[in-house]
Order: sequence, then C-alpha cells, then structure tokens
Amino acid sequence: MNVYLVEAPPFPEMLCGAAAAVCTNSKNTERALKHAMESGHTSVLEHAVFTFKVEGLSRAALAQLTRHRLASFDVQSQRYVRIHGIDLVMPENIRKSEFYEEAGSLLEDVMNLYQRMVDAGIPCEDARYVTPQADPTTLYMTMNARELLHFFSLRTCNRAQWEIRQLADEMLTLCKQSAQIIFENAGPGCVCGHCQEKKPCGHPRRKGEWDG
Repeated sequence: MNVYLVEAPPFPEMLCGAAAAVCTNSKNTERALKHAMESGHTSVLEHAVFTFKVEGLSRAALAQLTRHRLASFDVQSQRYVRIHGIDLVMPENIRKSEFYEEAGSLLEDVMNLYQRMVDAGIPCEDARYVTPQADPTTLYMTMNARELLHFFSLRTCNRAQWEIRQLADEMLTLCKQSAQIIFENAGPGCVCGHCQEKKPCGHPRRKGEWDG
C-alpha cells in the first residue's frame, strides 16, 4: 500500500487558529487554537482540509473506509477500467497458514477467469462480479482535520482491522508532519490514557509511533 498527502493548507494551524481567534477575539492564533481544542471546540478544525491518494487498498478495506461519511472519495472504476496483472492483497495470517498456496491458486484461477471473460466480450462491469475482495484499488480521499481526528481515534486502535489500521497509521504520520499541533494527541484513546474499548487489547500505543 502507498499513501500520499496530495494537498493540504500551507499553514493549517494558522488557518484553524485564525478561526479560533475570531471566536474569542484573541490576538494569538496558536494559543487560540490550543484553547479551542482543549475546550472541545473542534469545529474550527473543519477549515483545514487534507487530500490523500491511496494505492493498493483492498476492496475489503475500502468497504470499511467509505463508512466514514464526512469525507469525499473517488475510486478507480471497475466498470470502465480493466484489471491487468494485479498483486492481490493477502493478509499475513493467510500467508503464514497452511492455506496460503490453496488460496493463491484459487485467486489466480478467479482472475484468469475474469481476463478470459473480458477477452470474450463480457463488459468489465459484469466480469467484475467474479473478482475477489482482495482486489486492490486506487482512490483519492479528502477529509477535514476534525473528521481525521475521529478517523484516527477509531482506526489506529489495535483492535481495528489490520489493513485499515495500516492506512490510518500512514495517514497520521503524514498529518503530523503537516500540522503537529492539531494532530499532537491524535490516535486511539490509549494515547491519552483513556481506552474506549469494552475489551482493551492490553498493548497501548504511544504518541511517538507516528512521528515518522
């Protein structure tokens, strides 16, 4: 999987700080931003918008990602784009299991069937019905900073599914490079010492994991 931060405000914290400063008639935008975030006044973070390009995310993980509705998504079409020679996403638990070779053979047969169907004139939009959830895709995704904090609180948790957690980890690393103050405490509840899970994993994560 490859994750890129394609677009972000040149000074996201100055932008959000200016919005926070308006609310309190403050002259110090950084102080106003920190005060707003500490007070839970996180609407000021909606002014900073971040756009990512993601390559190699499975269709299985895509189904989870698009549940985050306060975001914009554009995904490579399976109706109009023919799938060529792809590397399917394979979980490590399968790679290490006795089923790895059998699973790989099955997926290869399925993708060969897809190619033969398209070659025979079946439209891509119909042939795609036989493709597996392991099929990787490319997408653009845009979220504001407020929604990103929510996304990171759920998806960087050790109890999140491994692939979307990997995506969230890489996104958070990029966000921290762009806006350290906004994302200083981003991550699952355990980062701030307040795990929200009914059954904690027992292996809390640390802030420094996403410093890059």
